[in-house]
Amino acid sequence: MDGMFDQHWLLEAVDLLVRVVEAAGILIIFVGAMMAFVRFVIVGLRYRQSKAFVPIRLTLGRFLTLGLEFQLASDIMRTAVAPTLLDIAELAAVAAIRTALNYFLAREIKQERREIAELGSPGSADSNQAGPGRAS
Repeated sequence: MDGMFDQHWLLEAVDLLVRVVEAAGILIIFVGAMMAFVRFVIVGLRYRQSKAFVPIRLTLGRFLTLGLEFQLASDIMRTAVAPTLLDIAELAAVAAIRTALNYFLAREIKQERREIAELGSPGSADSNQAGPGRAS
């Protein structure tokens, strides 16, 4: 009976931790999306040039990548305690999909960094300038 209680407690603890890590990933993605949206509106009203949106996409990509890493961590934690063969197969599929997403996001971030370095960006230059209410 003691061993069964300990295992039940462990499963409950892992489930709680998984939910916390999942929530962190969701929160990271949500915050990044909201920040990108606000910057999109501001930059869109000021510049109306497509190259002005490159830094916004770069920032959003970073948030998405980080959020996906948290989601993958929660999936790994979920299957860490007494996984079945089906659990492992599902984890492998989810990990492959999320790893592919991270790979393509990282590649796009790298490309956009190159564009910023080559062309410069009005949106990023403006956000680094001191203005009313901003410290340099």
